[in-house]
Amino acid sequence: MFIQKMKNSGVWLLAGIIAGMSGCQSGQTAEQKTADSLALCVSQGMPSRAAAIAGATKVEAGKLDTAGMVLIKGGGFLMGADEFPDSRPMHQVVVSDFYMDRHEVTNAQYAEFVKATGYKTVAERPLNPADYPGVPADKLVPGSAVFTPTATKVSLQNPLAWWTYEPGASWQHPEGAGSSIKGRENHPVIHISYEDAAAYARWAGKRLPTEAEWEFAAQGGKGNQTYYWGNELKPGNKWVANIYQGSFPDNNTKEDGYAAAAPVMTFPPNAYGLYDMDGNVWEWCEDFYRPDYYSKSPKENPTGPSDSYDPDEPGAVKRVQRGGSFLCSDQYCIRYKAGSRGKGEVTSGSNNLGFRCVASR
Repeated sequence: MFIQKMKNSGVWLLAGIIAGMSGCQSGQTAEQKTADSLALCVSQGMPSRAAAIAGATKVEAGKLDTAGMVLIKGGGFLMGADEFPDSRPMHQVVVSDFYMDRHEVTNAQYAEFVKATGYKTVAERPLNPADYPGVPADKLVPGSAVFTPTATKVSLQNPLAWWTYEPGASWQHPEGAGSSIKGRENHPVIHISYEDAAAYARWAGKRLPTEAEWEFAAQGGKGNQTYYWGNELKPGNKWVANIYQGSFPDNNTKEDGYAAAAPVMTFPPNAYGLYDMDGNVWEWCEDFYRPDYYSKSPKENPTGPSDSYDPDEPGAVKRVQRGGSFLCSDQYCIRYKAGSRGKGEVTSGSNNLGFRCVASR
C-alpha cells in the first residue's frame, strides 16, 4: 500500500490505494475487467489504521439475546460462482444450525454498544505520523472514505475520482464533520472496520458470520441463482434491492429510491426472513481472504484459511466481505451477484461498509 497526497479545495486528503483489482484476471475481456472492479467499488482505498488498533477499547463478551435474529436450519448447498475467478470452484458445503441478525446492525444498535463500552471506532482514532512519512502531522486527522459522485463521466480505472478521504467521517458523522445520524437511527451503521464489527459482536454475545454461513443464509434455500433474490434483475419490474442505477459514478438515477444506504428492512426479505442480503452495504465476514481457498475448503462448516493473502496486495491483511452495496450494478462492480466475494483490508472503512452478526445454536 502506498500513500498518495492530493489537494482538494486546499485540504490535504490521504488515500492509500490498494493496487489490486480482482477483475483483472487472465481470460477476462476489458469489459469484464471494468465491471468486476472489486478493488475499486468497496472502501478499498483509504489509509490503513494498523497502528490505531493498539489503542482499542477492550470489550468484554456479552450475553446472547436472540431477539431480532432468525434461526437458520443448517444443511448442504453449492457454494461459489463460476463467473468470478476467486469464487471457483463451485463446491458442496454443509453448515450447522445458526442464528443470524434479521438485518444489518443499525446506528441505534451501535450507539447502544458505544454508550455501554466507550468504544471508539478505528475511523475516530488518531493517525500515527510515523505511518505516513512526509505528510504534515496537522493534516493527519481521523476520518474515513466517502463516496462522492463526479460532475461528469470519468475513467472507471481511477477510484480517487469518486472516493474521498473525508476528515471527521465516522459512524456518527457519515459524510464528515457537520453531518450526523439524527433521523438515520434505523440505517445500517457504516464506516465500520473489521475490528469495529468484531468488537460489537463480542459485546452482543455474538460473532461475525463465516463466509459459508453468509452465503447459505443469502441463498434462502433457493439454491444457485444469478442474484440472491432470483434470476431477474427487476422481478415484476420492481427493484428489490438497494443497488446503483444510472451512469457510474456521475449520475445515480435513484430508481430504487436511494442514492446511499437505505433504512434496514426497506426492501423485501428473502425466504428466511433476512433483509438486504443483496446491496445496501457490504458486510464483514470472519474469514480471512484468499483467492484460492475454495480449491481446498473443507466440506463441513468451513471457517476460511488460516491467514490472508491477496496477490494484488500481498502485504495487506484482508477479510471477506459479502453482499455488495448501493454502489453496485451490472455496469460497474458486479460483486453483488450470488456467489461472488468481496475483500477488505481489516482497518479500513467507508460509507458503504457495515455488518450483521450470527450466533451458533
